[in-house]
Amino acid sequence: MFFDSFGLMGTLGLVALIVIVIRLNTRLKLVERELGALRSRVISTPPAAAAPPVAEEQAPAAVIERIGEPAADGEVAAVEQDAGESAEPAGPWGTVKGRDAPAEAAPAAAVRPAAAKADIETALGTRWAVWVGGIALALGGVFLIRYSIEAGIFGPGVRLTMAALLGLALAGAGEFIRRTGFEIPLNGGNNAYIPGILTAAGAFTLFGAVYAAHGVYGFIGPALAFVLMGIIGVGAIAAALLHGQALAGFGLLGSLVTPLLVASEAPNAWALFGYLAIVLVAATAIARLRDWRLLAGAAFAGTGLWCQVHMAGSDTVDFTVVLFINFVILLSLALIWLGWRYGGEEAPVAFDWPTAIPALSVALAALSLLINADHQAAGGALYGAVLIAAMVAVALYRPGALALLHAAGAASVAAYARAALTGSFAFDFAGGSLVIEGFPATPFSALMPYVGTAIGALFLAAGLWSARNFAASAPVRGAHWAGWAALAPLAILAAVWIIYGNPDRDYSLAIVALLLGAILTAGGEMIAKAENPPLTGGLSVSFALAGACVAFVLMLHMAFGPGLTTVLVGAAAALPALATRQRSYPVLGWLCVGAAIVVMARVAVDPTIVGADALGKKPLFNALLPGYGIPALAFGFAAWQLALTTAGRPRLVMEAAAALFSLLTIAMLVRHAMHGGVIDASDPTLAEQAIYTLLALGAGAILIALDMRSPSPVLRYGSIAAGCVSAILIVSNHFLILNPLFTDESTGRLPFFNLLLLAYLLPAIAAGALALYARGKRPRWYPAMLALVGAALAFAYATLSARRLFKGEFIGFWSGLGQFETYSYSALWLAMGVGLLIAGVWQKSYILRIASGALIAIAVAKVFLFDMSELEGVLRALSFIGLGAVLIGIGLFYQRLLTRAAGTDEPAKAQ
Repeated sequence: MFFDSFGLMGTLGLVALIVIVIRLNTRLKLVERELGALRSRVISTPPAAAAPPVAEEQAPAAVIERIGEPAADGEVAAVEQDAGESAEPAGPWGTVKGRDAPAEAAPAAAVRPAAAKADIETALGTRWAVWVGGIALALGGVFLIRYSIEAGIFGPGVRLTMAALLGLALAGAGEFIRRTGFEIPLNGGNNAYIPGILTAAGAFTLFGAVYAAHGVYGFIGPALAFVLMGIIGVGAIAAALLHGQALAGFGLLGSLVTPLLVASEAPNAWALFGYLAIVLVAATAIARLRDWRLLAGAAFAGTGLWCQVHMAGSDTVDFTVVLFINFVILLSLALIWLGWRYGGEEAPVAFDWPTAIPALSVALAALSLLINADHQAAGGALYGAVLIAAMVAVALYRPGALALLHAAGAASVAAYARAALTGSFAFDFAGGSLVIEGFPATPFSALMPYVGTAIGALFLAAGLWSARNFAASAPVRGAHWAGWAALAPLAILAAVWIIYGNPDRDYSLAIVALLLGAILTAGGEMIAKAENPPLTGGLSVSFALAGACVAFVLMLHMAFGPGLTTVLVGAAAALPALATRQRSYPVLGWLCVGAAIVVMARVAVDPTIVGADALGKKPLFNALLPGYGIPALAFGFAAWQLALTTAGRPRLVMEAAAALFSLLTIAMLVRHAMHGGVIDASDPTLAEQAIYTLLALGAGAILIALDMRSPSPVLRYGSIAAGCVSAILIVSNHFLILNPLFTDESTGRLPFFNLLLLAYLLPAIAAGALALYARGKRPRWYPAMLALVGAALAFAYATLSARRLFKGEFIGFWSGLGQFETYSYSALWLAMGVGLLIAGVWQKSYILRIASGALIAIAVAKVFLFDMSELEGVLRALSFIGLGAVLIGIGLFYQRLLTRAAGTDEPAKAQ
C-alpha cells in the first residue's frame, strides 16, 4: 500500500482544502463584482458642486514618459483615492483603476493621451528585467543546491534547509511587495507583476527541496512528501488566485522541470508520479477557477509526457504507477476541469481543446500497454483495457469529454489493427477459398481475444445506451457514440478472426458476428424510437444499422466462404429495400448501395466468383450464372422497391447496378462459352473487346435514362464519356488492332452466329440505337458521332461477312481476292449506300444521307480504279452497268424528292 494512515489523512485533508479554496474563491468573485458595480455607480455620479470642465488645451500634455519623473497631480490623486477606497488586495484580480474598472468609472484615464507608448527603456526596466530576474532567482536556488551536492560543502540536511528558507523568503518577499503597494502605472502599460514572479520562484525552490528530501536522500517517506508537495501545490493555487496567471504558468513550468534538475541515482516512480499528481491537481484547479485553458492544456500535456518517458525509458514498468497517474489525469479532467465547467446550467461547448490533450495522453499509454510485446508478456494488456474502460466511463460521466471517447476508440482499433497486420500476408483464391499466409500463430498474448471481447462489449453497450439518451436532445453527440458502438466491436472481431480464427470457415466467430449484427439492429431501432420526432432515422440510427450490415457480411464470409458470400450479399441487397415498407430511414437505401459495392469489389478481385479451378467448362449452367445473375435480380428488385418508397439517389444507383450486372451476366457467360471455360485469358481477343464495347454502349444508355429521371451533371457527362470511350474502342480495336482481316483470328464455324456478329453487327445496332435514343437529349455532335460509328460497323460487318463467304473461317487479307469476291464488294457497297440513303430520308437524318453519299463515292472509286483493272469479261461489264443503274436511280430519287418539296412550298407561297 502506497499511503499509510498518515498519508491517507493528508490526502483527504488536501482534497478538502482544495474544495474549500474553490468555494471561497467563488464567493470572493461574487463580492468583487458587486463591489465593482457599486464603485462604478458612486464614481459615475457627479458631485453637487462640480468643477468647471477643464479645456482640452489646459489638460496635462502627457503622462510621464520616463521612470523617475513625477506624474500629474490629478492622476496620482485618482489612483490613491481608488487604492484607499478598495478593500481588496492589489493585484491583477483587484479592481484598481486602469486595470479592470470600466472606462466610464476611471476619470483619471480620460486625461491620458490615447497614443502613449512605452519606450525601450520602460520595457526593459519594468518588464524584461523583472522576468529574467525571477527566472534567474529560481534557477539560482536549484543550481545552488546542485553545486552544494557536488562540492560537498554542506550536509544534505543543511542544504535542504537553506533551499527551503530561500523559497520561503522569495514567497514572503512577493507577498510583502504586494501588500505594500507594488504597482505604479507607467505610461498606461502592463508592467511585469513582481510579486507573482517572486512567489513563483519561491514555489519552484520549495518543490525542488521537498522532492530532493524524499526522492534523493530519503529523509521523508512517500506519505509525508505527498502531503508537503500537496501543501505547496495548494499554496501555489492560492497565490495564483491573487497574483495572476504568470505565477500559475511559471509554477507549473518549474514543477515539471524540477525532477530533471534534481535527479536521483535510484529514482522512485511512486514519488515522481505522486509529485506530478499534486502538480496536476493544483494546476487544473487554478486553471478551472480562472478559465485558463492554456494552463490546463500544459498541465495535462506535461504529466502525459512524463508518463510516456517513464514507459519508454524504464526497463521494468510498474503498471500500477502508470494506472495511478492516468487515473489522476482522468479524475482531474472529470472532477476539476470539467467538473465546474459543465456542472451547472452552462451547456457543453462543441470542442474543448484542453480535453483533447489528456485524451491523447491516456490513449497513448493504453495503446502502448496493448501492443508492446514486453508489456503484454507482463500482463500489460489488462491494464490497457482498464484505461480504455476508464476513458469511456469518464466520457459517459461528462458529456464535454467526448474527445476521450474518440481517443479510446482509436486506441482500441489501432491496437487490434496492428495485431492483424503483423507479418507479411498474401491472398490466394485458388479453389474458391481465402488463404492468408505469413501471419505468426500467436503474434500477441492469448489474453488478447478476451480483452478484445471486453473492450468491444463496453463500446457496444455504452455507445448504444448513450446514443439512445442523446437521440432527442443532442443527436450529433449521440451519433459519435453510435459510430464507435459499431466500429470498435467490428474492428476487434475482424482482427481476432484474422489472427486466431480460420480464414476459410469459422462458425464460432460467425455466430458472434451474427449476434453483433442482431444487437446493432435492435439498438438502431431503440435509438430511432427515442428520437424527436420518433423513427426519423438520424445519424445514430444510420451508424448502428450500417454496422449491423457489416457484421452480417462478416458472418456470411466466416460461415460460407468468398464464393457463396458474393451471391448471398448480392441477394441481401433487397432486404434493406424491403425494410423501407415499414421504416423510411434514409440509410436503408444506401445500405442497398453498400451491398452492391461489396459485390462489385468482390467481382473485381475474382471475376470467376468461385475460383478458376472450381468454375468448370460447362456453358451457361455454371457459377457465373448465379454469381452475376442473382445480384442483378436483387439489385433490380431493390431499385423497384425503392422507387415505390424512399426513391432518391440510392434508387438510381441500384438501377444502374442492376443494368450493369445484367450486362455482365450475359458478357461473362458468352466469354466463358467462347473460351472453353476460361474468362481471364491474358491475350486480348476481339470477342472480349466486343463485350466491353457493348457494356460501354449500354452504360451510356443507362446513364442517359437515369439523367432523364433525375438530372445530374455527373450522369450527363458520364453518359457522354461512355459514348466517346465506346467510339475510341471501336476505332482502335474493332477496325485496326483486333480486326480479323489483320489478325487472321478464327471467326467461328457457324455461318451467321459467329465472331463477326458479336464484334460488328451487335455493336452497330447498339450504337445506332444509342444514337436514336440520344437525339434531343445530348448535343447534336454526340448522336451524329454514334450514327457514323454504327454505320461504319455495319459496313465492316457486311464487307467481312462477304469475305467470309468466299474464304471461310479465316479471312486474313494475305489470302488474296477472287474475281467474284471483288465484284461482290462493289455490289454490296452500292446496295448499302442506297439503304443508308433510304434510312436517312426516312429518319430525316442528314448524317445518314451524308454517309450514304460517302459510301457510294467509295464504291464509284473502287469500280473505276480497281474493278477496271482487276475484273475481266462479263464481271467488268456488270460492275459498270450496275454502278450506272444505281447512280441513275439515285438521281431520279432525288429529283422526285425535290419536285415533291417544291410542290408543297408553292401553295404556301400563294397564300
